[in-house]
Amino acid sequence: MAENDDSSQEKSEQPTPKRLREAREKGQVARSRELNTTLVLLAGAGAMLVLGGGMLSRIQEMVRGSFVLEREAIFDASTMQAMLILRISESLLMLLPLFGILLVAAVAGPIAMGGGGFSGKAMAPKWNKLNPIAGLKRIFSWQGLMEFGKTLAKFALITAIAGSLLWGLSDSLLGLGYQSLEQGLGRAAWIVGWTFLLLAASLILVALVDVPFQLWNHQKQLRMTKQQVKDEYKETEGKPEVKSRIRQTQMEIARRRMMAAVPKADVVVTNPTHYAVALRYDQNGSGAPKVVAKGADLVAAEIRERAREAGVPLFPAPPLARAIFYSTRLDQEIPAGLYVAVAQVLAYVYQLKAAGRAGARAPVPPADLPVPDELLRRAPPGEY
Repeated sequence: MAENDDSSQEKSEQPTPKRLREAREKGQVARSRELNTTLVLLAGAGAMLVLGGGMLSRIQEMVRGSFVLEREAIFDASTMQAMLILRISESLLMLLPLFGILLVAAVAGPIAMGGGGFSGKAMAPKWNKLNPIAGLKRIFSWQGLMEFGKTLAKFALITAIAGSLLWGLSDSLLGLGYQSLEQGLGRAAWIVGWTFLLLAASLILVALVDVPFQLWNHQKQLRMTKQQVKDEYKETEGKPEVKSRIRQTQMEIARRRMMAAVPKADVVVTNPTHYAVALRYDQNGSGAPKVVAKGADLVAAEIRERAREAGVPLFPAPPLARAIFYSTRLDQEIPAGLYVAVAQVLAYVYQLKAAGRAGARAPVPPADLPVPDELLRRAPPGEY
């Protein structure tokens, strides 16, 4: 049902981080071919201007070395083969810096637009692109018209600039015929290099228009309907009823574990009806007494019942029970402000157990246990 609704709903919502991440994993990121082309052409033109002099000198040396040969070398096939391999390797080494600059420029464009990354899914074949009907739809879509408009704009811009350059450099071009071969080649290389650089620089205007358009179009293609946003939230966060059920299960497991610790407690301090807190003190340890179980109302009643079954003493002390309940978490030591009060309660419990074993008279329970006001204020008033 949700998929059917998506087709009729307007994609008015911005893409979520999850959708952007999935699109990136598929290789669907913003790309501008105009920016890539401009960077590569500018890098190539700049490299030719910087490296062109050295490359031209190297080419002249290679030409001289290739045509100045001994008679015996001309008719020796092995010598000619070795010379061919040498010239090829020298040419590759000469062009290696240029190739490196072009490679960096070709990689810089995509990184500047959509960041770095590798996606194997983007390299997988997409058979739907072989559909001629889908291809015609892409050609005659508004995006296809936009690409056609950009092509015309580039053609008109480059034609105008190239015509202006040729007109301005006409005297220099005609003057090449009156120069020596070496001077003419150097002058021609200078003209070609700067002309190439100016033509490449003219594409910056096209890239400045195309980059914002591609960013906007990428965001538009990834927009979502309201239903898609809701479905994604349910998938990510989980359905509310499922989360509630999981939370209830977790609470039930924690409650069972807590109840299993009640028989091991030394004393249960009660409200006596609203709260119950089970304390355990390790006499051989160095820490303070810990809260092994606590609860209110029905949970408190169950703690008291488990304590009676296990023979754990119940000590009614409403202020102390409430202070421990609100100031201490499970398996956590009581705060320092309750040390004295809890120590008096534990001393009474130990004396009570000792009197029971000896058949002696039961001790008098302590009264007026010292509970700091700041710990009492943590609990809502009127609950004990």
